[in-house]
Amino acid sequence: MKTSGFDSFIQLLGVLLIFIFVLAITYFTTKWIAGYQKSRSFNKNLRIVETLRLTQNKYIQIIEAGEVYLVIGVGKDEITMLTTLTKEQLHDLDTYEVIKQTEAGENFQEILKKIKERLPKK
Repeated sequence: MKTSGFDSFIQLLGVLLIFIFVLAITYFTTKWIAGYQKSRSFNKNLRIVETLRLTQNKYIQIIEAGEVYLVIGVGKDEITMLTTLTKEQLHDLDTYEVIKQTEAGENFQEILKKIKERLPKK
């Protein structure tokens, strides 16, 4: 049984439509899952201010917990409290404050403008 060129074209068009449909479903599912995870991980009281990688599995982090800044050491299987800091002991916190205050709806240009305004003039 021979298939004509028109039948082959219809089959190709059908496969292409199914492929585009699967891509669209994948795109919207990924966007939905990302939004869901973002809403679940949104914390008002805990924020990671800065992270310094020491080795492959060891980090030092500054965490803002309410009004207190904690310095912790994070290893593969343990977390160690190193010290607490005051806001005055932190350097370049102004840039972090601008980023923290920005809303998710702001674009990159607006955020960059706010950061540049806070930087000291040369």
